[in-house]
Amino acid sequence: MKTRIKHLILICLGWMFVSLGIIGVILPLMPTTIFLILALGCFAESSPRFHQMLLDHKWFGPPLKQWQHTHSMRRDVKKKVYLIVVLSFAISIGAVWGHVWLQLMLFVIGLVLLACLSRIKESN
Repeated sequence: MKTRIKHLILICLGWMFVSLGIIGVILPLMPTTIFLILALGCFAESSPRFHQMLLDHKWFGPPLKQWQHTHSMRRDVKKKVYLIVVLSFAISIGAVWGHVWLQLMLFVIGLVLLACLSRIKESN
């Protein structure tokens, strides 16, 4: 029973991440690639069919295949992700102006996210 529940949760999370990735195609401050990588990971553990569907997708497939094989991101994609993280966290910190603890928390989360992103290998 636990395996079935885990399977369903991973499929639901995978589709949620795909949805967020599609929204990211439309909204300029929302990252697409990272959500699709998360979806790919969820589907790899729960649904080979959905996993392969993402890898075979005309637009999203090539960067996802690159990630799956080399665990690297293209340099231009990585630069865009850096910019999006910095801008979105700066806007969020500005939006909670006057709430020092929230600002500090957002700042620390942003730094951790940037540190994690810096550890991802780059490809040309």
